[in-house]
Amino acid sequence: MRVEGGCHCGAVRFAAEVPDRVELLDCNCSICSLTGFLHLIVPHTDFTLLTGEGALTSYRFGTGAANHLFCGTCGVKSFYQPRSHPKAWSVNFRAVTAPPALQVTTRSFDGRNWEASSARLLD
Repeated sequence: MRVEGGCHCGAVRFAAEVPDRVELLDCNCSICSLTGFLHLIVPHTDFTLLTGEGALTSYRFGTGAANHLFCGTCGVKSFYQPRSHPKAWSVNFRAVTAPPALQVTTRSFDGRNWEASSARLLD
């Protein structure tokens, strides 16, 4: 199923192919809890950046492994490269425009204790 979304101002737009059943991760780490990010993991091969590559601003913290990408105009992070899934993008489900009729489940993830919790991401 194809989903599309992007940032608030429309400079960054993406499309992704996802199954009709998806699991979202609700992380409580310092950045996700502040921004309300709901993670939809999409393999790189199933994701297309439609517009806005030049509008993206990068932010790295902690280990620097994750590449948080924000629209330089409106500040919205609609997707980023997580350290947990190096071959996939983490799409903010809240940035998906008019989500189609997906079967969605949400799982809590203890990102504040990432090192101890990360192995459970593959469960």
